[in-house]
Amino acid sequence: MRADRLVSLILLLRQRGRLPATVLARELEVSTRTVLRDIEALSAAGVPVYAERGRNGGFALLPGFRTELTGLSHDEALALLMAGSRRGEQAFGLSAALASAMRKVVDALPEGARDTATDAAQRLLLDPAADLLARQLVAEDVPDTTMDEIRRAVLEGHKLRIHYEPVGHPPTWRTVDPIGLVTVRDQGYLLATRSGEDRTYRLSRILAAEELSEPAQRPSQVDLDRIWQERSTRFRHSGDQFTVLLRLDPARREELVRTALAVRAEEPDADGWLRLEATFQDSQHAQWALWKLSTNAEALAPQWIRTTLRDNAAAIAAHYGGQERSAWP
Repeated sequence: MRADRLVSLILLLRQRGRLPATVLARELEVSTRTVLRDIEALSAAGVPVYAERGRNGGFALLPGFRTELTGLSHDEALALLMAGSRRGEQAFGLSAALASAMRKVVDALPEGARDTATDAAQRLLLDPAADLLARQLVAEDVPDTTMDEIRRAVLEGHKLRIHYEPVGHPPTWRTVDPIGLVTVRDQGYLLATRSGEDRTYRLSRILAAEELSEPAQRPSQVDLDRIWQERSTRFRHSGDQFTVLLRLDPARREELVRTALAVRAEEPDADGWLRLEATFQDSQHAQWALWKLSTNAEALAPQWIRTTLRDNAAAIAAHYGGQERSAWP
C-alpha cells in the first residue's frame, strides 16, 4: 500500500539521514521513478523533504522535523506495550533494552494515541508474580554476566563453554554449539548440540558461561518451533516412563493434562467420570500427580500405586487423628 510505503520512506530518512533515490528504491523494493513520485507526494502534503545535489547528494528531512506517523495501529502499539510489560526474565537478559524500546515506541506515538495506548496497557496484565491462589511463580535466577555470554554466543554463532549442573550430578564444564533460546512457562532453555548430538540445557542450571571465538557448527537457517516440538516429543517418549490407568472427575481433566506427559485411551465411564491412561516421567511423578488430585481421581492399575496412595492417606489420617494439639506452646 502506498500509505505504508510513504510512512516507511519518512522513517528511513529520520533514522538514516540523507539517502539517494537509488538507496531508497532498494530499501523500499520499488523503482527510482516511484521514489521520486513519493517524494513529490510528501512535499505536497507538507513534509519538509528536500534534495541535495552533488556526489554525496540525496533526499533528507529538515533538521528537527518530527513526524507522528509510525505506521502502528492502536492494537499494534498496545501489543508492543504489553510485550514490554512482561517480566524481565522472559527477555533473555534484554529486559533493560526492551524497556528502552518500549519508551521509544510510546514517544513515537501521536499524543492522543499515546495516552490511549498507555491507559489501555495499564488495564491488561500478563504473567503476574502469583496466581489466583497466591502461589508465587518462581523466576529463574540466571546472572546477567552468564546470560550475556549465552546470548552473544547464540546470536553471533560461536561455540559456548558452560558450567552445567544436571539434576543429581555435580557440575561439569562442557563445550556446545548453541542453536537458540526458548522460554516455556517462565523456564528458559538453551538448545544446542554437543559432538553432533542434540542437547537441551535448563538456563537456571548453567552456573557460568564463556563465549568462545570458534564458530559454532550449526545450520545457517533454523526453525526453533519445529526443533522444540521434536525434542519435546523425544523427551516424553524416553526414559523410565510410567503409565497409569485411572478414573478422573472431568472437572480436573485439564489439571491432569498439564501435569502428565501424555493422556491416551480416554473414554467416559458409567458414572460420568473419565477412564483414561496417563503417562508420567516416572513412578514418583505419577504418585505426586495423583496425590494432588485427591478424591477426584482413582488409580486403577497398577495395583502397587493404589496401595501406595492408600498407605500414604492412612498414615496422614493416623497422624492427624490423635489427640488435639494446641496451636501454641
